[in-house]
Amino acid sequence: MFDMMGMMGKMKELQEKMKQAQDQLQYLTATAEAGGGLVKATANGQRRLLKLEIDESLLQPQDRDMLADLVVAAVNKVMDEAAEQAKQELQKTTSGLMPNIPGLDLSGFGL
Repeated sequence: MFDMMGMMGKMKELQEKMKQAQDQLQYLTATAEAGGGLVKATANGQRRLLKLEIDESLLQPQDRDMLADLVVAAVNKVMDEAAEQAKQELQKTTSGLMPNIPGLDLSGFGL
């Protein structure tokens, strides 16, 4: 028989664990580079850009378009990496709290 009270308790526990995990994502960092390391971007698990490093050799007027392309590439790459790390961390934190129900969408919880 389906235990509705037990399920509600699990949902509350899941919500609490998700909030704790999401709060901790600010401390998870990822770094990516573009142009063979000429541009480096660092972001946290909350997908906030923390740092952008640009090699001095790119600070020439004639390299303006290339610099912009490399910055975009590095930032996009680090955001993808940070999102993947955050997803893995949230899944690890909530492991075992929810049954594996086909079609259950936890995307609203940040997974």
